[in-house]
Amino acid sequence: MLATAFAGPNLERTIDALTGSQPTDPDNLRQAQLEKALTTCDGKLPQYRSALDAGADPSVVTDWMSETQTERRRLEAEIHDIGTSANPPLIREQITELITELGDITSVLRQAEPDAKAKLYRQLDLRLDYDPETQTVSARIDLGTHRRGMVRVRSPTRKTVTR
Repeated sequence: MLATAFAGPNLERTIDALTGSQPTDPDNLRQAQLEKALTTCDGKLPQYRSALDAGADPSVVTDWMSETQTERRRLEAEIHDIGTSANPPLIREQITELITELGDITSVLRQAEPDAKAKLYRQLDLRLDYDPETQTVSARIDLGTHRRGMVRVRSPTRKTVTR
């Protein structure tokens, strides 16, 4: 059952599996690395402003900010050069955030109307493979293609989450 994959002790294992099962296109991997570095740059700038407010040497902080802004522009240019067609894999933190935004998936799926569940499974590109030898079912989903338009299955409203 899909819901149990997102419950309690299975959640971390599910996140690991989703993180590790994404395509490894070199451009996608590079773009993901660049976007992570860009996020790091974005986190540094407020810290530098705080250091300045706390009395740090303005010339040192200005140099740090200038270096970070230069690095940020370089990263943005490199991301642009890869092209907008690349669909970088989600990093573990992004997958965790997506799951958190969806809420308690187990409860949501249990309470959802069958039509809403079917729509969610289609959006996730859910594939079930049955192995008669072991009498097990393996489930695969594709977060990459549909992550920009995920629809919640909670009733009565459905909130679209865009990235």
